Amino acid sequence: MSREQAYREATERAAHLRSKAVLSLADAQARIAPDRLKADVEAKITATALDGIAYVGAKVRQRPVATGAAATGIGLFLFRRPLTALFGRLFVRLRNRNTEISEIDDG
Repeated sequence: MSREQAYREATERAAHLRSKAVLSLADAQARIAPDRLKADVEAKITATALDGIAYVGAKVRQRPVATGAAATGIGLFLFRRPLTALFGRLFVRLRNRNTEISEIDDG
């Protein structure tokens, strides 16, 4: 192999490696672009949320009574004040219902 031919092969190899490096750099820049990172994060969050929903759905189907009891307990806890007020008003109405004493009684 002559020196000129070896030089040409070396320059061709260097040009090929340079073009490969430029393509790799372009790929890396595309991967770390803010829009791409944002899309990747959104896709990951969506996938995680959907997996979580599917997991919860499967657990609810496995244990419907326990899920209903837990939901009832949480609902009662969240609405404890309005329920207390409602039952307090009902209790007062029922306790003060006295049919023997009339409001128009003269006595």
